Amino acid sequence: MPLLGAHQSIAGGYYRAVELAAEIGCDCVQLFTKNNNQWRAKPLTDDDATKFQAALKKSGVKHPLAHDSYLINLAAPDEELWRKSLEAFAIELLRAEHLGIPLVVMHPGSFTTTSEAAGLKRIVQALDLIHDKVGKLKARTLLENTAGQGTALGWRFEHLAAILDAVDEPKRLGVCIDTCHLLAAGYPISTPKDYETTMRQFDKSVGLKQVKAIHLNDSKKDLGSRVDRHEHIGRGKIGLEGFRLLLNDPRFAAVPMYLETPKEDADGTPNGIKLDKMNLKTLRSLVQS
Repeated sequence: MPLLGAHQSIAGGYYRAVELAAEIGCDCVQLFTKNNNQWRAKPLTDDDATKFQAALKKSGVKHPLAHDSYLINLAAPDEELWRKSLEAFAIELLRAEHLGIPLVVMHPGSFTTTSEAAGLKRIVQALDLIHDKVGKLKARTLLENTAGQGTALGWRFEHLAAILDAVDEPKRLGVCIDTCHLLAAGYPISTPKDYETTMRQFDKSVGLKQVKAIHLNDSKKDLGSRVDRHEHIGRGKIGLEGFRLLLNDPRFAAVPMYLETPKEDADGTPNGIKLDKMNLKTLRSLVQS
């Protein structure tokens, strides 16, 4: 059975994200270690880490995964923003380390006013400096493939490969695949033939062994739209068959998978628990025994 979980809120304490994950029947959990839309963060305490680890042990929820702030842009040509982003991501790694979270997912960045090549070079430079700054940690970085909105990097498999190939310490990196982003970027997975073609392309460019986590999201927008809009499982442009293929792919049997599907009803009413349960039930119904 695949390891399935969801992103949960840290409101009320980091341990609450674990308790919420357990409440809805998750095997694993993703969370932010700080407010994802603010630069500043409340300092972590040893008590935060102790309660978080205790909640994991008590609940049986495994594979905690952190996601970095959306403000961070390691490809930024603006020196001030780049330095601020570099410092912020170093803190993300240190916070994950303090909590005992082994992996931190990041969007590679946007090149804005420069070029893909310049942006990728900037990301590599930033990651090398960050690794030097934080020293040896257990926490590793996962590069997430993106939908490719605007000047975002990471939507082409070659972007991820270029970063992995150029950093000084590639073993400190891995990859997180997002299914919505795959489709939006132009990589189809909804039929057996398309799914295998996409996975073959990924394996040739990046290597399937680099995949350490997967985000499970359907897409509101069409193949190749390069628009990032998540949808409930089976209700978007990927459809149930794409998820059936992924969930039953033996190459990903040990890779934890996390929902990032909408947490609000159609009218905007918060209903995260109910909706996460619905999506998990849908996913589990696709697993072949």
